[in-house]
Amino acid sequence: MNTADAKRILETALICSTQPLPVRELRVLFDDELGADTIKSLLLELQEDWSQRGLELVSVATGWRFQSRPELRDHLDRLHPEKPPRYTRAALETLAIIAYRQPVTRGDMEDIRGVTINSLILKQLEDRSWVEVIGHRETVGRPALYATTRQFLDDLGLASLDQLPLIETPAQQGALIEALEQASGDEPPALPIEEAPIEGESDTAIEPPAEAEAVAESFPEPEPPSPSPVEPDDAPDEADTTAVPSGTRS
Repeated sequence: MNTADAKRILETALICSTQPLPVRELRVLFDDELGADTIKSLLLELQEDWSQRGLELVSVATGWRFQSRPELRDHLDRLHPEKPPRYTRAALETLAIIAYRQPVTRGDMEDIRGVTINSLILKQLEDRSWVEVIGHRETVGRPALYATTRQFLDDLGLASLDQLPLIETPAQQGALIEALEQASGDEPPALPIEEAPIEGESDTAIEPPAEAEAVAESFPEPEPPSPSPVEPDDAPDEADTTAVPSGTRS
């Protein structure tokens, strides 16, 4: 089989798929006659072939996929003007804490935010398939340990946790929250990240980046909580809600 035919097969499979496809699945297209390195080389050529088109080929946590370019988002949103779901600022801040401090318990999150966290927030993030319980801390009560999922990375258009942007200033923290607000839209948010490396095809758990602890320190230290701290989200507050575009592959 020549290169042109192989690329056409890959291109067709990726366009027709509703989910990212890992290299091991793409090899099935050729009855394993093409190795993983050859497939990756062809995918990089396809990326270049589509560099001037409205769609782009990207590598995310669970494989490769075609997606429309971020600069076209405003135009495409006009096709689906329905109201998007709403996520509170507290929910997005909680998600950011999990992303940078994982694995983390609910108590850890409350220490950072300085308020109790409504159980519905964690349930909402779990239902969205952005976070999951990966174990329990061996301490009194064995609290659940939360971490982000591969779906979370896919929705942000990331291949690994190492590509999460560093947070060194309040402005950068605000940019991250805005990116999370966009993560349910039809396009991945524009994060200030470097080009994604070619990911391996392992199904092992995602390890957090080595600098995660240092990054997490950029979150402001919580003020000493009042004797009976109250989570602002316990009572709905329109001022604390943020519109998030409707869901994509995320």
